Amino acid sequence: MSYLELENLTRHFVRREGWPIPRKTLVRAVDGVSLQIEKGEILGLVGESGCGKSTLSRLIMQLLVPTSGSVVLEGERLADLAPAEIRKRRRDFQMIFQDPYASLNPRMTVFSTLAEAILTRRPELARDRSALESAVAALMGRVGLDPRYIRKYPHEFSGGQRQRIAIARALGPEPKLILADEPVSALDVSIQSQILNLLLQLRDELGLTMIFISHDLSVVRYIADRIAVMDEGKIVEVGESDALFNSPQSEVTRTLLKAIPKIRYPATAPA
Repeated sequence: MSYLELENLTRHFVRREGWPIPRKTLVRAVDGVSLQIEKGEILGLVGESGCGKSTLSRLIMQLLVPTSGSVVLEGERLADLAPAEIRKRRRDFQMIFQDPYASLNPRMTVFSTLAEAILTRRPELARDRSALESAVAALMGRVGLDPRYIRKYPHEFSGGQRQRIAIARALGPEPKLILADEPVSALDVSIQSQILNLLLQLRDELGLTMIFISHDLSVVRYIADRIAVMDEGKIVEVGESDALFNSPQSEVTRTLLKAIPKIRYPATAPA
């Protein structure tokens, strides 16, 4: 049995459009997605904007209720759990969002943000301030942040540092599954590589399973073991990263590959 299984997962929305008499249109945001993800694997999920990637991630996180189908984590069907049980289970699967400027509470220090995450798994630390501070400092060190900045606010950090804080927050509840939704698209290229290397390091050290969502195939190829290509709410191709790049089977994949920028250097340098 796979660590995470998506069984014919579907989510439809009804959209009203037109004036003065609006008509209802059915939007198939996620339309019958089935995937299996093994423990310790990084699966890249790619597709153009609007293809349903983020909706799928929210279905996995149980932030949206599927129209049909199910999410099975470690053999447990999440839709069968009561809301209180879902809240407890969500400690095992956490999310890293795209924009570190918007995903962190600007009124909370790094300590408050990370302490809140840690206490969801280890509530006994609330009675031991020193132990809680040590746990926060250790978590900061794990993602490459200096614990001396524990009392600072998000606006006092760079974009890359904020994303490291967001990653640390996701690690606080000690999850087994991480969903990273475009986690480097808002960062400079040099910072992107640092964050990607950090995620790979964390996967190896903590044995994490990860779904890495992006529209950029070149970024996904660097980090993912396998890649799933999504279009119009469906999975159109799944394969090993190198195999998918070398021999794409769907037209959607070929289109995404053509969109990767190619740098062409002049034959001779100008005098």
